[in-house]
Amino acid sequence: MKYSANSVWVNKDKYDVVVIGAGHAGCEAALACARLGHRTIVFTVSVDSIALMPCNPNIGGSSKGHLVREIDALGGEMGKVIDRTFIQSKMLNKSKGPAVHSLRAQADKAFYSRTMRQVMEDEKNLEIKQTEVVKILAEDNRVTGVQTLSGAIYHCQVVILCTGTYLNARCIYGDVSTYTGPNGLQAANYLTDSLKELGIRMYRFKTGTPARIDKKTVDFTKMEEQFGDERVVPFSFSTDPEDVQIDQVSCWLTYTNEQTHDIIRKNLDRSPLFSGRIEGTGPRYCPSIEDKVVKFADKNRHQVFIEPEGLETNEMYIGGMSSSLPEDVQYEMYRTVPGLEKVRIVRNAYAIEYDCIDARQLKASLEFRSIEGLFSGGQFNGSSGYEEAAAQGLIAGINASRKIDNLPPVILDRSEAYIGVLIDDLVMKESHEPYRMMTSRAEYRLLLRQDNADQRLSERGYEIGLISKERYDRLKFKERLIREEIKRLERVTVGTTEEVQKLLEKYGSTPLVSGTTMMELIRRPELSYELLKCIDPKRPELPAEFVYEVSEQINIAIKYDGYIKRQKKQVEHFKKLENKKIPEDMNYDQVKSLRIEAMQKLKEYRPASIGQASRISGVSPADISVLLVYLEEIIRTNHRDE
Repeated sequence: MKYSANSVWVNKDKYDVVVIGAGHAGCEAALACARLGHRTIVFTVSVDSIALMPCNPNIGGSSKGHLVREIDALGGEMGKVIDRTFIQSKMLNKSKGPAVHSLRAQADKAFYSRTMRQVMEDEKNLEIKQTEVVKILAEDNRVTGVQTLSGAIYHCQVVILCTGTYLNARCIYGDVSTYTGPNGLQAANYLTDSLKELGIRMYRFKTGTPARIDKKTVDFTKMEEQFGDERVVPFSFSTDPEDVQIDQVSCWLTYTNEQTHDIIRKNLDRSPLFSGRIEGTGPRYCPSIEDKVVKFADKNRHQVFIEPEGLETNEMYIGGMSSSLPEDVQYEMYRTVPGLEKVRIVRNAYAIEYDCIDARQLKASLEFRSIEGLFSGGQFNGSSGYEEAAAQGLIAGINASRKIDNLPPVILDRSEAYIGVLIDDLVMKESHEPYRMMTSRAEYRLLLRQDNADQRLSERGYEIGLISKERYDRLKFKERLIREEIKRLERVTVGTTEEVQKLLEKYGSTPLVSGTTMMELIRRPELSYELLKCIDPKRPELPAEFVYEVSEQINIAIKYDGYIKRQKKQVEHFKKLENKKIPEDMNYDQVKSLRIEAMQKLKEYRPASIGQASRISGVSPADISVLLVYLEEIIRTNHRDE
């Protein structure tokens, strides 16, 4: 849609940063910039949509919990806000190894949004403005400001695009198609044209959401009650664990059945997803119920989670049954699910299409390669999920601030953080569907656990300026406690006393035939640092606030010591390739023996290192060898010239 202003005027207030969009990415970007001392203004089509959760009412989950913990470790806000507004919390995958343990919390959606808005309103360098941005202003491929719907021009040094799913948004179910953003909010209809004029390549993606239903019409006696954890673990490393031990609400589990699936199959011709009325590409790993029934035809049922949207509403979310089927079909299929036989729909399920970018146009700093000072974060980059969005927004905000301060960008690599994996995948790999983070995408996931995110990243956060000295000192103290206790456990010997043998028998552990160390006992799968406390009289008393965290780290460090050492060696090899930098102005036409496909891909992606180049589809190990030889020749030539 073309935009033309009747009058144009310049806002005389001076801003360093303009953030477009106040979803999860925009909130983190704006807060980071403001906290790093830059006057920041964030534009949103509605102040009521700040930190909105238009889809699932939760934060975290498999791999996503890792991202939230990393956001917190770097000084972001999402973890703190969900700790204040959750209504149920669970650590997922506890039956598996610590690499895949992931925290997930049900949120009170309205309270979460209000809380984040209050945090932003209280930030002294941050201003919120409700209006639509229609144009990015640039001169000589350098951002100079933005123009709003009213014709107002705001000059700034950097712009961060965090438009989420609002650009040219269209909500669809059955024959109904409305040009609105999520939850019926106003779409942003003009900015796409401005971006295209700047030469930015766009995609059309799609996502969807299930219906919201009236709690009064649900029969919970036909469902399985799902409880939160008895002992809640906070998301933020700065939250006092005692503050999150609250009375939790329940979620509920039920299932679809063959009757549900028959109704869906009979009405596929009425689904815009299958009739061709939806143009955008949807997420493969979060399919609609129509997709599930077609693609997994051998399954006679699918899980359905009934989740509360908050403490002050009767609306409930039907997890696992997103759809774009017509309203009458939605009623028919939902009412075949046990417990939903008399359900009333408050908000229909719908699919939403929106414009986003091909993220390969971005540097790893999330700045556009072709437009200096223009950064981008969140679902606009072709990702899905609140957590992925917030992580990108934080990094975009940090690097936009550092751009203003003439500091080098913060780039997290794949061995340092899930955030590094996320951004590297987005900017280096071609993607034709919304990107979703998964633990399987992280090669070094045993090192990148959610429990040690503070140890991996909080020093970075402190150096950047988003982590306080007090919090940094607390981390250093915790690390010292862990280090000293592990060293002590190496020296503590355990004999074959009656007390020891009884304890081993109690936990099904093999009796000792000779003395051993406390560390060797902790290595046994059925034993732990906590269980062995009674046979370790000289064990130091840990400060109350550190007991859980330190005990957890000691257990993991000892039990997985061999695996951790092996993965660290793999990281050393990875780092060697990442540290072999490729000049930004590299002329690939001069590299003899490169295959044509590899040359084309390298020109397109402009990798910063050999490591990045090796992850580009179409660049073979043989091409990498050729590149390495060529770079060595350049180094030798430069050395001779000197």
